[in-house]
Amino acid sequence: MGESSRDVKTQELELNRYIRYLRERLFFEPDSPIFHYNLGLAYARKGQRAEAIAEFRQAIACDPSMAQAYVNLGGLYFQEGDLDKCIEANQKAVELDPTLAMAYSNLGFAYLQKGDPEAAIAACQKAVALMPELLQAHNNLAVAYLQKGQWQESIAASRKVLDIKPDFAPAHFNLHVAYEALGEKDKAATYRRQAEALGYPMAP
Repeated sequence: MGESSRDVKTQELELNRYIRYLRERLFFEPDSPIFHYNLGLAYARKGQRAEAIAEFRQAIACDPSMAQAYVNLGGLYFQEGDLDKCIEANQKAVELDPTLAMAYSNLGFAYLQKGDPEAAIAACQKAVALMPELLQAHNNLAVAYLQKGQWQESIAASRKVLDIKPDFAPAHFNLHVAYEALGEKDKAATYRRQAEALGYPMAP
C-alpha cells in the first residue's frame, strides 16, 4: 500500500520545518559545511535541484574535502542531463575518498550514457569490489558487457543482480538479450517472459 495523502503532507511539513531550521542555523553559522550539506539533501528531497546544487557547492566551498557532497552534486548534474559535470564531480569524490563505491557506480552509469562501455566497466568493477551488494553497479556492468558483446560476462553480472533482487526486471531483460545473442532461444524466451511479467517495457 502507498502512503496516504495525510502521511505525505505530514512529511512535507516536517521537511519544510527542517529546511527553515537549517536556514536559520546558517544565518548564524554561514560557513558550516554540514548545515549547507544537509540543506542540500533537504532541497534534493523536495526536488528543488537548483537550490540543492547551490547548497552542495557551498558546502564544498566551506570544506573542499567533503567527498560526499561531490557525490550528491554529481547525481544532481546527472538529473540535469549534464554528464560531463556529473563525471567531473564523481571523479573528484573518488580522488578525495577512493572507498566511495557509489561514486564509482555513478561514474559507470554516466560513462554508459556517454557510450563508453570500457570506462563504465572499469568504474563499476571498482564499485562492486568496494560494495559487493551494490545492485546498480552490477546492472551497469551487465549492460556495459552487452554493449561490448561479452555475453558470458554480462550473464554473470545479471545473475549477481538477481541474487540481490530476484524481481529486478532489467536484469531479466539483459539475460534475454545475452542468451538471444548466444543463440540459446529457450533461455532467451524464458527471461523475456519474466521481464515482461515484471513490467519491463519491450519493443514491439
